[in-house]
Amino acid sequence: MKRFIESQDRRQATLLPDSLEDYVTDDNPVRVIDVFIAELDLAAMGFAGVAPEATGRPAYHPATLLKIYLYGYLNRIQSSRRLERETQRNIELMWLTGRLAPDFKTIADFRRDNGPAIQAACTHFVVLCRRLNLFTRAVVAVDGSKFKAVNTRDKNFTVAKVAKRLEQVEASVARYLSALDHADRQHDDVSEAKTTRIKEKIEGLRRQMQSLKAMERQVEESPDKQVSLTDPDARSMATSGKGTGIVGYNVQIAVDAEHHLIVAHEVTNVGADRSQLAAMGGKARDATGCEEVTVLADRGYYNGEEVLACEGTGVLPYVPKTQTSGNAKRGLFTVQDFIYDAENDRYTCPAGEFLTKGKIRSDRRDDMDHYRNLTACLTCGLKPQCTTDKVKRQKRWEHEAVLDRMQARLDRMPEAMIIRRQTVEHPFGTLKAWMGSTHFLTKTLEKVKTEMSLHVLAYNMKRMINIFGVKPLMQAIAG
Repeated sequence: MKRFIESQDRRQATLLPDSLEDYVTDDNPVRVIDVFIAELDLAAMGFAGVAPEATGRPAYHPATLLKIYLYGYLNRIQSSRRLERETQRNIELMWLTGRLAPDFKTIADFRRDNGPAIQAACTHFVVLCRRLNLFTRAVVAVDGSKFKAVNTRDKNFTVAKVAKRLEQVEASVARYLSALDHADRQHDDVSEAKTTRIKEKIEGLRRQMQSLKAMERQVEESPDKQVSLTDPDARSMATSGKGTGIVGYNVQIAVDAEHHLIVAHEVTNVGADRSQLAAMGGKARDATGCEEVTVLADRGYYNGEEVLACEGTGVLPYVPKTQTSGNAKRGLFTVQDFIYDAENDRYTCPAGEFLTKGKIRSDRRDDMDHYRNLTACLTCGLKPQCTTDKVKRQKRWEHEAVLDRMQARLDRMPEAMIIRRQTVEHPFGTLKAWMGSTHFLTKTLEKVKTEMSLHVLAYNMKRMINIFGVKPLMQAIAG
């Protein structure tokens, strides 16, 4: 016969009641939150309400509200209403806050009013990691990912979207006008009711057309030709899938290759990554405290101006070159088939002839040199495989040597892109899994930056707990 573990009687009183301390073990991660926030100088970071007011109703200390948020983001609870419920029933939160239970409005206002201070707390945790000598390798991987905003695609308008919707409305009006003409030729009760209904639909479509034309003017007046109604800062961005896209933000992160900690992050509403390399590399260098940092990034970051901006700053970018030429598909020689001789400033073509630099730059940007051989090309037997023009012209950017040096670094580190993929893509997957299908809950770029800082702080804290363990990490923070 089976026996079962007996439960306690709910009505049983005890002479010495349990304390909250009995329910929170010594290795519970909630203790790390308590120690970390206790060590912060909240006033110096800019948190409002650190000094109590002499009169009026007492307020909650910002440390209490920061503990609630950090616990929530560490446990996939980002909503202020859900956090309010958790403070009333969650024993760990009761222990953390001393049984304080702010209402959801107080919790939400704290996140709204203390954005820069919360971002400073996230930065301080990275400083703590640096103090523990976790960034000794000085190798980081940079990547960007699109995160959905609180704005549906139907509430986002671009020039193309407005034109397409106007076309759809006009087609619908034409269809209903044809149906109305057909109904007018019939004389019965059913046709009269149908005519009334069709007229109402046509009137509704005409109002919709007027609204779309007003939106078209608004989109044209917008600096980037986009308008989002729910979140004004959210933007329509293309994703990797063909014909897909989201309305949201582009989140940039730099991740330490050794411990996979996020050392720097940024939120932008620019969909492309090409202008982010120098900025993220500089943030990663400052965060790690290294004089020189190796930055690994994918082809989406390849931009000559950005690589040039990194030169001499201590940021060493490793970015594969984007192959945009269609010569290989057409059976023609590619840029790689022409060997540059830096000493003599000339190219050697596949036929062994030299292409020398022209005296005048003839490019729209006026920063491109053209190399050619006016005599050899006319009689060359390989010309059909080389060019369809009269002579072959090889272009070279005036700062091409910077890109050549980067390519040489990549050649010496063939595993660079494997390290990049293993380092930076996992944190994005983890963060999106924590966020759920809705991703960001707040609106406007500044508030989204604050929300992202809370996610990054929670992610880094969990990583540190996994690396050190709860008790050693608490000792390191307190020390």
